[in-house]
Amino acid sequence: MFKLYARLRKRDWVLVAIIVGLTILQVYCSMVMVDYISDIIQSITYLNYHNSFDAFASIFEGIAQQDPSMSGPINAFLGQLASYRVGTDGIDWEGLLSSTSPLSPILSMVSAESKATFDAIANASTEAIWFNGGMMVLVATGLAACQIVIEVMASYITSHFATDIRSHVNAKISSFSLAEINRFSTASLITRTTNDIQQVSMATLMMLRMIFAAPVTAIWAICKIQAVSYQLTLATGIAIVLLVLVLVLIMGLVLPQFKIMQKRIDRINSLTQENLTGIRVVRAFNAEKYQEGKFEKANLELTKTQLFTGRMLNLMSPAMMIIMNGLTLAVYWIGAYLMQKGNDYLTYANVSAFSSLATQIVMSFMMLLMMFILWPRASVSARRINDVLETKNSIVDPTAEKKTTEVGTVEFKDVSFRYPDADADILEHISFKAKKGDTVAFIGSTGSGKSTLVNLVTRLYDCTDGEVLIDGVNIKDLKQETLRKKIGFVPQKGVLFSGTVRSNVGFGLPTENLSNEECDRALDIACAHEFVDKMEGKEDALISQGGTNVSGGQRQRLCIARAVAIHPEIYVFDDSFSALDFKTDRTVRDNLKNEEKEATKLIVAQRIGTIMDADEILVLQEGKVVGQGTHRELLENCPVYRDIALSQLSKEELGL
Repeated sequence: MFKLYARLRKRDWVLVAIIVGLTILQVYCSMVMVDYISDIIQSITYLNYHNSFDAFASIFEGIAQQDPSMSGPINAFLGQLASYRVGTDGIDWEGLLSSTSPLSPILSMVSAESKATFDAIANASTEAIWFNGGMMVLVATGLAACQIVIEVMASYITSHFATDIRSHVNAKISSFSLAEINRFSTASLITRTTNDIQQVSMATLMMLRMIFAAPVTAIWAICKIQAVSYQLTLATGIAIVLLVLVLVLIMGLVLPQFKIMQKRIDRINSLTQENLTGIRVVRAFNAEKYQEGKFEKANLELTKTQLFTGRMLNLMSPAMMIIMNGLTLAVYWIGAYLMQKGNDYLTYANVSAFSSLATQIVMSFMMLLMMFILWPRASVSARRINDVLETKNSIVDPTAEKKTTEVGTVEFKDVSFRYPDADADILEHISFKAKKGDTVAFIGSTGSGKSTLVNLVTRLYDCTDGEVLIDGVNIKDLKQETLRKKIGFVPQKGVLFSGTVRSNVGFGLPTENLSNEECDRALDIACAHEFVDKMEGKEDALISQGGTNVSGGQRQRLCIARAVAIHPEIYVFDDSFSALDFKTDRTVRDNLKNEEKEATKLIVAQRIGTIMDADEILVLQEGKVVGQGTHRELLENCPVYRDIALSQLSKEELGL
């Protein structure tokens, strides 16, 4: 978490400092609020005594019960006191308490604290209630204002923090080679970019709201109540200990499940992605129930984990309510007991205020412990995010880029390659050179390493041994952006993006830089105009995500047009003609040969007809070159190539 917080902006730290200041002001307002609550209760009590002769008399009757020797004078006092009542509106307190009053001998026997109480009762008025009530409204307004500003600032910090982290994660993933992407898996990377960042964001928001307020409130409230009564303070301490024990028990049960939960979310995303991507295959084989069963199993596992953690966390609410209500009951019970024992400092108002402070203390500790509940899950997510951000890319740009000495050349010098963590090389000792304008083709059985070989050209992987040179320079000495500007890549599986025909053709360029003429030229070379012109909007026709609203062959031709539009030095076709019919295949290759004479072409193919005109053909078998030469040379010298050719064409067609 703290590694992620290092990415906060300077302005965010300034806002955090302001939040701390506002939090202290908020706590001060809440403490002052408690004082005004005590004062208003006291004022109401005194006013009630002021206006109630019977209530006032009960005070003296209580004194007489404690000291029977005072019962005679007090009875006389109460008799005389009645003569000082002024109708039903109140008592003539000024006359009653004057030095000439016959009751002055009785009052001289009353303690100083009681005299102060009598004076307060004598002076009780509604003005004090209005004053204390007005101050409460004022303080409550200030408290609400602080809370609103803190909420706004915390939301601002959190939203920008989440946005920045999401941008960093996305940028990092975009820089990954296929090795890093395969290490994490696509589904896991999606979860880390969405759910994990959301967990960190939620925890950060709660922290900014509570992490400062909770300890300040607890410490301030403890300092405020410790002088009142050690018995009441002890009751509060016991409640806090019980609260901690309950939350520690719940945390011990829940924390291990958080890691499991995130992995199961990864699994759900993986199955969803797999099902959506392969929906045609699923339906073609009536495998809906099978896929639903797989998803249901993963969904049930996630549900069980969420139910367990949810139930454990839900135990907190009743436990908190029992502890807080129990504390309130204990405070009033202990307070009443101490007041009965003659604790002059304790009054009903003080006990009520103490109850409010004790509740605030418990709530503060509960908020702190809630943070310990949120923190572990957020920490798990933060570690998953940091794993992505801290992953060292296996493919990096050189500090100083070398200048190219040739144009349009591709050379493999004794190249070998093995996938990360693999036991054996997938390619072994591959050597060839394609000059400017040459067409070099690769053919072989499935799994022979053809696609892997061309992935080395585009540097989706780095070779394990040997060198791959583009324009006379090792591709490791070229920046990836420079390298890929030279290459027009057409993948085996045509990939289109949501947008229009024009935006997909101009994908390798800023769309505004793709002129109508260039777009038409690219579509013509790829033989795509024949279906684009029939689409609504033509070049501005909409393409759905993945190009699902066009056929496989149409999708492949748009991918070829996309490569043509950037005017590359080198074309890489990774079995890109397999979705085209023979006529279209031939026409596209002829167009490329006529219109892109200067461009070097690397073609991976399964069909002999696609590559028989190539300047050089490499025959691969189990990652090794078993034949190299022209079509005619290989027919004579390479049994593997001859077998492939005869499986597709007759001897007459091959000229044998």
